[in-house]
Amino acid sequence: MRRRVVITGMGCVTPLGHDVNSTWEALLRGDSGMAPVTIFNASTFPASFCAEVKNFQLPQPLAAGGKHQHAGRHTRFTLAAAMEAWQASGLGESGHFDPDRTGMYLGSGEGSLDFDNFTSLLVDAWAGNRLNTVRWGELAFGRMNVHRETEQEGNMVVAHLAAEFGLRGPAFNSLTACAASTQAVGEASLLIRRGDAEAMLSGGAHSMIHPYGVTGFTRLTALSTRNDQMQTASRPFDMTRDGFVLGEGASILILEEYELARRRGAKMLAEVIGYGSSADAFRITDQDPQGEGAAAGMRAALADAGVGIDQIDYISAHGTSTAQNDSVETMGIKAVFGQRAYQVPVSSMKGSIGHLIAAAGATEMITCVLALRDQVIPPTANYRVPDPECDLDYVPNQPRKAKLETVMSNSFGFGGQNDTLIIRRI
Repeated sequence: MRRRVVITGMGCVTPLGHDVNSTWEALLRGDSGMAPVTIFNASTFPASFCAEVKNFQLPQPLAAGGKHQHAGRHTRFTLAAAMEAWQASGLGESGHFDPDRTGMYLGSGEGSLDFDNFTSLLVDAWAGNRLNTVRWGELAFGRMNVHRETEQEGNMVVAHLAAEFGLRGPAFNSLTACAASTQAVGEASLLIRRGDAEAMLSGGAHSMIHPYGVTGFTRLTALSTRNDQMQTASRPFDMTRDGFVLGEGASILILEEYELARRRGAKMLAEVIGYGSSADAFRITDQDPQGEGAAAGMRAALADAGVGIDQIDYISAHGTSTAQNDSVETMGIKAVFGQRAYQVPVSSMKGSIGHLIAAAGATEMITCVLALRDQVIPPTANYRVPDPECDLDYVPNQPRKAKLETVMSNSFGFGGQNDTLIIRRI
């Protein structure tokens, strides 16, 4: 029999709150995390609003001693989320874990700490030394702070976590776009299943609210441009949807082998029972228009979990609020579930929280655990006008009480990456 994997701790920093409970309560209230961009001057951008994490300070003791003083914005979010999860799990208490058998698997994006500074630095250096490229290089790289610039690397988040918690087990970071943290949780679960680790910190982080990130998504026509209706701009599955709202944040889950958690008397929040992954093999930015890649990932997760479609009580959708994603995900769900698709509630939290990119999947996974705990389905905010192509039960605008035992969470990333997780109440 394969080893069982359970969730024993959770932590998050999101546009709706700086911890799990405040984020969950705001989501159920239908709060909006959307507001004008303050990180940089976006007043001339087609989308001048986003979902920022506001008023965040790295908590003590993380801020003490200066060991994370050069950490990027997304790294600081991750440290706070990991501390919340670590403390909630009790795993760090004396004698409860083996550091050589406890690892990390994150879906973490590139850092954004010095994009503005680095860009202006290069422009200034080049303007003054157009005919002397050697001198230009000396100026540019001589003015860089090596510690700050290395924070651009995605795996630096893993390095900070390892140093903070003294973890010497497997250490991985994947950046499969918007599917990254769902993939990370799935792969971390597989490591525990096969005995390569007994516990893992897993999840994801991202902060792309900077000129480069916003420009990129603008060029892809992926962002909503409803500057005059920013709080309701993200409208998953709604006929009037025109793109997602860029967000940021971090979410971490503590995964443990069931017997370890049982022996130490840990509170088990849910069990990870299935993980599936697939590729569209279609285009770099567009999804397979028939939803075949999404359907393949869901089928793989169901097979891995050993459950049938009649056992899935709720689907946490990727639901970005883009025209293509929402219709393709709907087609994929119908391809897998057949007529039962019309009986399974489906909702997307991105109407309230925005799209956290690499952090999205782990954040949605946390809400799935809370849905199982509280027996309530979070709503799809801002759903007003039904779309004939999106004709499922999207739990519009209000949370819904429901009997939940087994739930599915979908994440789809640029490049055609599809990842699905299934968790069960325990």
